[in-house]
Amino acid sequence: MAEEIISMDDMAEIFELTDSLDIDREAIRVELSKEDPGSVARRPDGLIEMVVPLTTPLASWLQTLEAELRRMGYG
Repeated sequence: MAEEIISMDDMAEIFELTDSLDIDREAIRVELSKEDPGSVARRPDGLIEMVVPLTTPLASWLQTLEAELRRMGYG
């Protein structure tokens, strides 16, 4: 079950990416549970909501996350 919940290491890697794109940490909402296929979306209130995938390695998903964030205009 532990692998179904994001870890502090997962969050550190996500923050490393979002920090590099100058995204305020207060603008990010990350679900605690992992769920396939994973997602990133901008909510109507402007927050960026992320769901880390359960079966895709985080390192691979971070590439997808970066591409999506850049598509949204960050970085």
